[in-house]
Amino acid sequence: MENKLHEASSTTETRDVEEITQKSGNIYKSIAILAKRSDQISLNVKEELTAKLEEFASSNDNLEEIFENREQIEISKYYERQPKPNSVALKELLNDEIYVRNPKAEDEF
Repeated sequence: MENKLHEASSTTETRDVEEITQKSGNIYKSIAILAKRSDQISLNVKEELTAKLEEFASSNDNLEEIFENREQIEISKYYERQPKPNSVALKELLNDEIYVRNPKAEDEF
């Protein structure tokens, strides 16, 4: 997951709506696909971050340990600097890296 996060832009970019529409034939379908993929990416990143931060969890937290834990702060800052999940999902869509399956269309055959 980390490689895909580095490939996406972390700044705002203007996109061509026609290019996004061409991927599914309908802008609303494309946005729905982006939303679902963005949710998946967000969940994966959250699980990664939670797993890394659990290493620092202790049962008896005192005030000094909370402010002195530099490694935990660095991990949090690293994830804050990453591109947003919707940017990653959009990059995947434009690069044809997202596989879209329509279960209703499959049932008709």
